[in-house]
Amino acid sequence: MAQKQEEDDKVRLDKWLWAARFYKTRALAKAAIESGKVHCRGERCKPGKEPRVGDEFQIRAGFDERTVVVKALSSVRGGAPQAQTLYAETEASIAKREAAAAMRKAGSLGVSTDGKPSKKQRRDLFKFRGSSNDQ
Repeated sequence: MAQKQEEDDKVRLDKWLWAARFYKTRALAKAAIESGKVHCRGERCKPGKEPRVGDEFQIRAGFDERTVVVKALSSVRGGAPQAQTLYAETEASIAKREAAAAMRKAGSLGVSTDGKPSKKQRRDLFKFRGSSNDQ
């Protein structure tokens, strides 16, 4: 048991992100870290960094950017309820993420992006952007 506790104290960042279910695979977590989508205290991280309880990470995945505080360490991927016990998202991060989602939803204006836009959709896009279609 003592050895298991020591292993959980020293877990790699990519493995923790995978165990906390931010990314589907460790390879995706490692690629995200290397491409600069994960920051600790405003600085880029390396996949081998060992997160500690209380560390704050900014994690970008898709449209969402989350700021999370590490509450527990684990190198084993469990169920979603268990993964949510590993971190706590800050209130500011939740509010910012919800506001961004509302802006994306409001900004769509019902315009579909499947294929070439129709004449009406093009007019709506030009009107939304504030540019004229005279070229």
